[in-house]
Formats: sequence, structure tokens, C-alpha cells
Amino acid sequence: MGECAGLLLAAGSGRRFGGPKALAEVDGEPLVLRALRTLADCSPVVVVTGAAASSVEALLPSEVRAVHAADWASGMGASLRAGLLALSTVDASASAVVVHLVDLPWVGGPVVRRLAGLAAPDVVARAAYGGVPGHPVLLGREHWAEIADAVSGDAGARHWLAGREDLRLVECGDLGSGRDVDRPGDLPRPGFSV
Repeated sequence: MGECAGLLLAAGSGRRFGGPKALAEVDGEPLVLRALRTLADCSPVVVVTGAAASSVEALLPSEVRAVHAADWASGMGASLRAGLLALSTVDASASAVVVHLVDLPWVGGPVVRRLAGLAAPDVVARAAYGGVPGHPVLLGREHWAEIADAVSGDAGARHWLAGREDLRLVECGDLGSGRDVDRPGDLPRPGFSV
């Protein structure tokens, strides 16, 4: 297993949610900090910001690098591109990156550790829940430049991943859920933990 970086996409404005989900709280903790705890075993960790960038970045611990995606409003592809390009310049030791989304509070550290255990320069893997592909996604370093060139809009790496014979689905339904938060009523209830 190689070194595994973490990339947290936290740039969205949360149109349906009513504001940036990165700042939404569960038990008094912003989702961006909850997601960073999920990536605690990864190094380095890069957080891509966009909407409310200064508010999100003010919450980040000093060891986390924030990268602002200037074109964040064009969709998740812009955030993924900005994050992969930043990682390519800050750390030469990471053989792969776990790409995590800020609005997945039911994904915990054990899911990331299971994926990160497969880290290698050529790996392409993603978490699955009950056989359904989800997030996070593990991308080997040798694919970063190609993905950054290929992504656009709000699909992230979905089109790049589609139909890949080397994509490995890693069942994580025993560890969490890939369900995301779209509206305030989707947030976990008080006392929730993963």
C-alpha cells in the first residue's frame, strides 16, 4: 500500500439545501470538519472551496490545505480538477487520493481506511453500499492528470469512471451509507455518530 492523500470537495453553494452544506452542522459540528475527521488517516489533505470560501476556510485546521476553485459554480468537475492539480504540486509521495464529498455524513473513517488500503499509482476504486457504487472514490496518481483534463460540469469523474474495466467496487455497506444530504431535513438527528 502506498501513501494516500485526501481530497475533500466542499465548494458547492447548496442551492437545494439553502446554503453551503460545508457549513451545515450536525451536533454543533460543521459538515466540513466532520468530513475532515473521516479523512484523518490521509496525508496530505486538500479541501476545495468555492461558495462561502472564507467562512469554510476559517474553520480548517492549519495542517489542511485549502484550494479555492475559481470556477466552482460550473460544477463538481471544476472542484475535482482544482483539487487534483493542487495535490500534484504539493506532495510527490502520495500514490493515490481518496476523493470525499462534504455532504456524506454517514461515511466514516473505516470506509476511507478500507479504500486507502488499496492505494497504488494505478488504482481505480470506489465505495459501494449494497452493491450500489457511491463515494468516496480512490484514484491512483497516474490517472490524476487525465481525470483533471476530462472532468466538466456537475458529473465529477462519473463519465471518466463509467465503463472502466479496472474499476474496483469496494463494498462498504457494513461500515456506513453513501446517502448524501440534499435538504436540511436529510441531516442526521442529534446524537448521531458513525
